[in-house]
Amino acid sequence: MQSRFSCYLIGIICFASSFVSGQKPQPPSALSNGGDFSTVTDPLTKVPTGVILVKGAWSSASDTVTPIPEGGSVANNVFNNDYFKIRYILPQGWTQKWEGPPPSDSGRYVLAQIRPVDAHPGQKRGSVLITAQDMFFAAQPGANALELMNYAKDNLQADYKVEEAPTRTEIAGRPFVFLAYWSPVAELHWYVIATQIRCHTVEFVLTSQDTKLLESLVLDMNKMILPAEANAASGTGGGNAPICIKDYAQGKNVLARVDPVFSEAKFNPVPVRIIVDKKGTVKHIHFLSAFPDQAKAISDALGQWKFKPYLREGQPVEVETGIMFGREPRVPGARAVSAAVE
Repeated sequence: MQSRFSCYLIGIICFASSFVSGQKPQPPSALSNGGDFSTVTDPLTKVPTGVILVKGAWSSASDTVTPIPEGGSVANNVFNNDYFKIRYILPQGWTQKWEGPPPSDSGRYVLAQIRPVDAHPGQKRGSVLITAQDMFFAAQPGANALELMNYAKDNLQADYKVEEAPTRTEIAGRPFVFLAYWSPVAELHWYVIATQIRCHTVEFVLTSQDTKLLESLVLDMNKMILPAEANAASGTGGGNAPICIKDYAQGKNVLARVDPVFSEAKFNPVPVRIIVDKKGTVKHIHFLSAFPDQAKAISDALGQWKFKPYLREGQPVEVETGIMFGREPRVPGARAVSAAVE
């Protein structure tokens, strides 16, 4: 009896075993567009090059002819910016790998990020960061490059030590202000060399552990070409550029205005630079940061504004000024112009 039961049990086990062995394990179905269990290494859907999927506030302009601050570029080892009229020859063996982000809503620009080529043998490490701060929308108090550098010196974090307080100097035949500080912990030194051009504080921020390298970079800056207006305590345009006047879009200067009508409520600040022609109409609009629908609504409104022509020595000249639409940035010390529109 026991023998017959054992044979019967063995038969069931053998049958189950043969059944399982005949069913080959199947992998989970491959996901069509990647994933943890996907065998697809080349997804069907790809993000196009240069496309940002998340819609947000961005910089834009009403035309592609008028130069804008962020419009500079590095080519053939030279940084050129038509708005600021800067031509800066890069140090030998240095390059720009990444372009800067769009301007911030407080008017801060990263114009160029320059560093030694990775494969360059024996190259000392360092970087050159070229930035600009729009003085119409600056969050920090200060009316020019000299005041901005003094504010930066007075507000350094405790980990940083001032090596040289803001001092007037001359670079490429133009007045600059020089500030040097360092971090004893990181053993890094910063040389900040700033001037003002078209109501922007333009800064060359040189960083390295090697002060001799920084000194040589400063000497190389004497090869730059700069506009005649560049000055540590002025630089308000003129000549072939419009005259920069803060708060010009207020009071009796505005003869007619139409407020923009927005399709939906947003709560971001929208800093706008405009150029008013000699007849008092808006000829150029530069949005530092705006959603597309905001840019359209503001452009439609500004096209109907009329300004009092600005006279210099009895002759009308173009004016560049800034207007802050929407809500001002919640930053202490901000002194931006506000055209309150929700």
